[in-house]
Amino acid sequence: MDLHSRDVKQDVHELGALLGDVLAEQTSRDAFETVEDIRTTAIDYRKGERNSRTELDDRLDGLSPDDESVVARAFTTYFELINLAEERERARVVREASQAGELEDGLVATVEALLESDTDPETVQQVLDDVLIEPTFTAHPTEARRKTVKAKLRSIASRLEELDERRLTDREHDQLWRKVDAEVTSLWQTSQVRERRPEPQDEARNVQWYLESILFDVVGEVYAELEDLLADEYPEVDVPKLFEFRSWAGSDRDGNPFVTPEVTTDTLERQRSVVLEKYSQALKRLSGVLSQDGRRVEVGAGLERSLKADRDRLPGVAAEAEARYPGEPYRQKLKLMRERLRRIEDVRPDGYADESELLADLGVIDQSLRSIGADVVADEYVEPLMRQVDTFGFTLASLDLRDHQENHTEAVHEALANEGIDYAALDEDGRIEVLTESILQQERVVDLEDPGEISETAARVLERFEMLGEWQREFGVSAIDTYCISMTEEPSHVLEVLFLADQAGVVSLPDHCGLDVVPLLETESALNGARRIMGTLFENEAYATALDARDNVQEIMLGYSDSNKENGFLAANWDLYKNQRRLATICDDFDVTMRLFHGRGGSISRGGGPMNEAMLALPNETVTGQIKFTEQGEAIAEKYANPQIAERNVEQMLNAQVRSRLRAIREPEEDVRDEWLDAMDEMAPTARAQYRDLLESDGFVTYFGQATPIGVIENLNLGSRPASRSGERTVEDLRAIPWVFSWTQSRCIITGWYALGTGIEAYLDDGGDLETLREMYEEWPFFRTTLDNASLALARTDFEIAAYYADLADEDLREEFFPHLSEEYERAREVVLDVTDRNSLLKREWLEESLRRRNPYVDPLNLLQTHLLGQEHRTDDEEQTLRLTVKGIAAGMKNTG
Repeated sequence: MDLHSRDVKQDVHELGALLGDVLAEQTSRDAFETVEDIRTTAIDYRKGERNSRTELDDRLDGLSPDDESVVARAFTTYFELINLAEERERARVVREASQAGELEDGLVATVEALLESDTDPETVQQVLDDVLIEPTFTAHPTEARRKTVKAKLRSIASRLEELDERRLTDREHDQLWRKVDAEVTSLWQTSQVRERRPEPQDEARNVQWYLESILFDVVGEVYAELEDLLADEYPEVDVPKLFEFRSWAGSDRDGNPFVTPEVTTDTLERQRSVVLEKYSQALKRLSGVLSQDGRRVEVGAGLERSLKADRDRLPGVAAEAEARYPGEPYRQKLKLMRERLRRIEDVRPDGYADESELLADLGVIDQSLRSIGADVVADEYVEPLMRQVDTFGFTLASLDLRDHQENHTEAVHEALANEGIDYAALDEDGRIEVLTESILQQERVVDLEDPGEISETAARVLERFEMLGEWQREFGVSAIDTYCISMTEEPSHVLEVLFLADQAGVVSLPDHCGLDVVPLLETESALNGARRIMGTLFENEAYATALDARDNVQEIMLGYSDSNKENGFLAANWDLYKNQRRLATICDDFDVTMRLFHGRGGSISRGGGPMNEAMLALPNETVTGQIKFTEQGEAIAEKYANPQIAERNVEQMLNAQVRSRLRAIREPEEDVRDEWLDAMDEMAPTARAQYRDLLESDGFVTYFGQATPIGVIENLNLGSRPASRSGERTVEDLRAIPWVFSWTQSRCIITGWYALGTGIEAYLDDGGDLETLREMYEEWPFFRTTLDNASLALARTDFEIAAYYADLADEDLREEFFPHLSEEYERAREVVLDVTDRNSLLKREWLEESLRRRNPYVDPLNLLQTHLLGQEHRTDDEEQTLRLTVKGIAAGMKNTG
C-alpha cells in the first residue's frame, strides 16, 4: 500500500519553483534573474564547476541595497520552505517504517528489547514504576522566527501533508496547491524580522501552543500504543504515569528583569484556563458517545453513588441534566462534570478541588462501561482522557522558578539585617547555622510583606516568595513546586531558598515541604565541589527533614551551556560525565533518590543532539528512572511542531529511558574500563588548557567581536532576556546562547570541536593507542555520542566561508587567531575520522544529503552578511537586511545557539 504520493525531491523542487514565481511576481523579472544567477553560481562552485567564488563575490558586492534585501529575503524564505519539505520527509519515513514494522527506537522496539532480554513481568513493572520523563520547555532566546511567520509555515505544512497523504482528484490537487501559492505569497510579503523584543508572555504563549495543540493529544496516543503492546506480552503489567511536562516560560527570572510576579500569575491563569477548556471539550465529545439507555443497561452502583453525590452538590444543574438527558446516566454525569470544571475559575463553590477528583469521576465512568461490556468504548474514549488529566493536571505544565544565587543571598542578608542579624559577616558555617535554626523554629523570622528598608533586588526576591505561597494556594502545589538556583557554589545558597520558602509558608517542617530546591551546578568549581555541597545539605537537619517530606528525591541540575563556554567541548563533556557519577555516589551514600535535570541547549555546543542517544549514553549509576531536561528555542519547533514527529520523539525518549533503567537495574555500576577512564583523564585536561589559552589570549575577545556577527545578534529581539548579564562584551559575561549563535553564523563552530583534536593527540603522543580509542567509540555510549556530536559540528563548519568573517578583523588579530583555529579544525577532523574509522564526518546519509542540498544556498547569505558587516556605515534598510541574513543562515543551518 502506498502511504504517500510525493517525495522530498518533488517537494523541494516544486516549492523552490513556486518561490521563484512569487519572487518574479512580487518584485520584478530582473530581481528574479539576479537571485537565480547568484543561486546557480553558488551551486556551480559547490559542484566543482567553478574554481573560485570570485564571480559570486563580485555579483554580491555589486548589488544595490534594494537587491540585497531581495536576495536575503529570497534565500531566507527558500530555507523556511525547504525545512518544511524535510519535515514532511521525516514524517513519511516514520509512517512507512511504522507500517513495515521497522521503526527503530519506537515502542515496538521497546517491548521487543524487553522480550529479547528475558525480562520478567515483575521487572518490567519495576522499570515502568521508576520511569518519569519531564521535558521542560524554556524561553531561552534561540528561536529566530517570528510567531506570524511560524503560523504561515504551519499552514503550508498542513497543505503539504494533505497533498502527500490524501487521494485527490486533479481539481482538488490544484485547489490545494493554490492555497500553498497564496500562503507563500503572503509569507513573502510578511516581515521576517521582529520590530520589538518578545515579551515573557509571548514566550509563555509560544510554549503553551506546543503543549495544547500537539502534545496534549500525542501523549494519549503514546500511552494507548504502549498499553496495547504490553497487553499482548505482559498482560499483568500496569502502565503508570510516565510523563510530566514543565516550563520555565513566564517564571524564569534569572537574568530577565521582565519576568515579574504579574507575568507568572498571568501564565498560571492562562495555562489553567486552556487545559480546563480542553477537558471541557473532551467531556462534551464524550457525551456524544456515551448515549447508553440507562433502562437497558445496569450502569452499576459506583456510577449511581457518584451521580447522587453530584445531585446533592449541584441540585439545580442535576435537574437540568435529567430534563435534557432523561434515562441517559452517562450524559447526566458528564454535564455535571463540565459544570464542576467551570466552577474552578469562578466564585461559585463545588468546583473540582484538584485533578484527582476529576480523575476519580472518569474512573467511575471507566469502570461502569467495562461492567456493561463496553471495554472498547472505555479504551478508546475514556482512558486517553484519563491519561491526559494525569499528565497535564489543572496546570498544563508545572512552572519552575529560577534566579541567580547572588540575589537570594542579598535578599536574605538585607532581611536578616533588619532583624539584627549580620548575615553578610558570617562565614559559610555561620550562615548554615543561622538558616538551619530559622527553618526549624516555628516562628517566622522575617515578615515578607513588610521586611523593612531593603534594596530593589531584595524586594523583588521577597515578593516572589510571598507570591509563591499565593500561587500554590490558588493553583495547587504541583502548579509551581520547583525552584532552581543558578550558579550554586555553596550549601548556604540552597538553604537560603529553603529559608525564604519557609518564611512564605510554603515549607512547614516536619510535615510539609511544597518545594523542590534544585541547585544548578554549572561551573568547574561547583561540579568538583559537589560532595561538599550536597553532602553538607544531606547531613543538615533542616534540609534532610525537607527532603523527607519530598519523598527523599533530590533534583540536581547540570548546566551544559556555561560548562562548555568555560571549559570547551571535550573537557565540559567529560566533567559532566564524571560529576554525574560522583553525584550518584553521593546520593547513594545518603540513601537519597537522585533526579538529574539536564540543562541542555538545542545546539551540540550546548548539550544538544538526539535526546534518546543522550539518554542511552548516561552512566548507569545516574539512571534512577526519573529524568528532566530542557527543551529550547528552535529545537522545540523541530521536535514538536508536527504531531507525527512529536509522537516519534516522545516514543524515542520513552524507549531510551526504559532501556536505560533496565540496564541500570541489572548493572547498577557501569562497567567502564580503567584504561578508557585514564584516556579521558589525559585528553580532557589538555583540551581544557588549550581552550582556556585561546579564551585568555590578548585580543581574542576583540577578534570574536570583529569576526562574528555578535553585535547584530545582541540586538536581534530574539527573546525577552538580555544577551549579556551586565551589558559588557566579555566571554565570561556573555550568555552561552549568543556566544554559540555567533560562531555558528560565521561557520566556524569552535564551540563544538575546538581542542578536541589537541586532547586526543596528546593521549596518542603519550603512548596511547588508536585501537583503544576505536574500542571506546564502539563500546562506550558516552564516548561514541561525544564524537558523533563533534562530527556534526565539524561537518557544519566551513573554513572557506569562515575566512570571509576572519577578513573583517584587524589584520594582526586575523593572522594570530584564524590560522590557529583552522589548524585546530583540521586536527579535530582528522582524529575523529581516524577514531570512527569513517571516510565521512556524518554517519547518517540523509543528513549528508541535507547539508549538500543546503550549503549552496547558505553561502550567498554568508557572503552577503560579511559584505554588510564590512561596511562602516549602513542605512536603516541595510541594517534590516543584515538582520535578515542572520535569520536566513539560522534557517539554513537549522541551528542558532
